[in-house]
Amino acid sequence: MVQRVRVRWSAAGRGARHADARRGLSKPVLLPDALPDGDVVVHEVLADEANGYVRRGEVLTGESTGLGLQFGGDEAALTVALLPWAVYPRREWPAKLFTLGPGQVGRYRANFRFLITRCCCNPSWYYEDWLVHVSNGSPRPDRFVHGKPHFAVDHRVHLYGGRARSGQ
Repeated sequence: MVQRVRVRWSAAGRGARHADARRGLSKPVLLPDALPDGDVVVHEVLADEANGYVRRGEVLTGESTGLGLQFGGDEAALTVALLPWAVYPRREWPAKLFTLGPGQVGRYRANFRFLITRCCCNPSWYYEDWLVHVSNGSPRPDRFVHGKPHFAVDHRVHLYGGRARSGQ
């Protein structure tokens, strides 16, 4: 079971007013009561600047859910790694995040800057802040909201250039 909460904004939404509107949106939510069966079930939640940062959720199934994550292992252990796809920040690939035993939960935090157009003469960017929880097994609906993860990886960086702020 995976829950990915994303907050998305444009280059125009980088200012303080928009940052205040986004604050607190990158946190877990309750899982839907009825979830389908499947090897990979994803609760995808998006708060997009284009929709006034209203959270919208959907449930996806299957390995090709567009998460940018690779799952491997067996019943005793689930290995979660990143796939190469983000424009910035660049990373070494494949990047193993964690290996989860039965019932364990891992948390992955990251932020990204994505290129919208492929034209280098007029690049256009959008930004996303991610909070991803992965459970090796079916968790309670409130597990990601109230439970602590067994493993936590934080890859957030300063997306706008300049010095990284302390405390990130």
